[in-house]
Amino acid sequence: MTETQDPYAAFADARDTTEGKVFTVTGQDWDSVVSGLGDEPEERIVVNMGPQHPSTHGVLRLILEIEGENVTEARCGIGYLHTGIEKNMEFRNWTQGVTFCTRMDYLAPFYNETAYCLAIERLLGIEDQIPEKANVMRVLLMELNRISSHLVCIATGGMEIGALTVMTIGFREREMTLDLFELITGLRMNHAFIRPGGVAQDLPAGALDKIREYITWMNKHLPEYAELCNANPIFKARLQDVGYLDLTGCMALGISGPPLRAAGYGLDLRKSQPYCGYETYDFDVPTWDTADSYGRFRVRLQEMWESLKIVEQCADRLAKMEGEPVMVADKKIGWPSQLAVGNDGMGNSLDHIKHIMGESMEALIHHFKLVTEGFRVPAGQAYVAIESPRGELGVHLVSDGGTKPYRAHFRDPSFANLQAMPILCEGSQVADVIVAVASLDPVMGGVDR
Repeated sequence: MTETQDPYAAFADARDTTEGKVFTVTGQDWDSVVSGLGDEPEERIVVNMGPQHPSTHGVLRLILEIEGENVTEARCGIGYLHTGIEKNMEFRNWTQGVTFCTRMDYLAPFYNETAYCLAIERLLGIEDQIPEKANVMRVLLMELNRISSHLVCIATGGMEIGALTVMTIGFREREMTLDLFELITGLRMNHAFIRPGGVAQDLPAGALDKIREYITWMNKHLPEYAELCNANPIFKARLQDVGYLDLTGCMALGISGPPLRAAGYGLDLRKSQPYCGYETYDFDVPTWDTADSYGRFRVRLQEMWESLKIVEQCADRLAKMEGEPVMVADKKIGWPSQLAVGNDGMGNSLDHIKHIMGESMEALIHHFKLVTEGFRVPAGQAYVAIESPRGELGVHLVSDGGTKPYRAHFRDPSFANLQAMPILCEGSQVADVIVAVASLDPVMGGVDR
């Protein structure tokens, strides 16, 4: 190349990649949308679906090139929800990082917290010191969270194709699940309840009774989803053979979770790489053989039944663990100290305040140092992966020996699975794009992090 040649001449202009007749659809009639096309010879129409569109499952922009009703090319536009969570975690101590990562995939907060804490515990070398009760509580909360996440996927997916009853009953059961979260952790989402070394506090009084009431309710009402959808001819017509992606395509793109299991491959990290004692629970990994949106729906429906089985087993175990610890015994890691709530339901108990403020100067110093500075984690790096409702959720943590993460990176399944969007949508009709994207169940908080 000579000096006079433009070094960028071989590349397309930045505008060429999305230029053309671009129409932003905001709900008006199709005739008014394309009225500006006139007599131009260009037959290609590029339509923006999103990022405000209610059917894109969050702040996702789909750039669709269409001819008539057929999608000839589809691309994702992401990045509208960036929160800088991974970078922010470098400026907070290890425990404070939980309050950041719980907000990533906001429909599965307990999975973000658990994966992050498991990676810290591996770096600390205390994986075998986590109390059994803490692990059972983690499994309980994660499986309840799997149910609530799948309910949102099925409910919103139903709403988008006009099955409003599926939406209303889906959110009915999810509200009951969130009520349990609120009872156990104090919050309905963004809990920061699972901490390095265990969980923040023990189950409150009456929690096991509420869990058993929930199990009874779900056993009664979960069959409604199958009755409404499984053999419904309209529902099946909208989902069958839509968003097809076979096992070869899933493997090539690194797809995990229900889309992979709907293609017939029963990969589930709870079975293949057990964590938190999952190897001691009795449950199955549902699969389907259609590799389409209908198969993904059926897999999620069956997974809720399996999660309910695990929740029942957790409740039985917790009933025999009254008074057992829920935080690692090493007081230099167990942050914060095991606080009891005061009689008024607010703040710390007077007994705990009396101890650290009036009886032991060492306890006060230790509490202050642990909360403000945090514990140190030996230098090194760890990768831990768990099975979230959307697939493999991985955490790569790097420590330089300090009180904060040197680097934190999350392998979010929504981000990886969203790669399949063009393959699922190209060649189909515009109406099928809604169903195909919904079948992936992407959560943009996890994609954009």
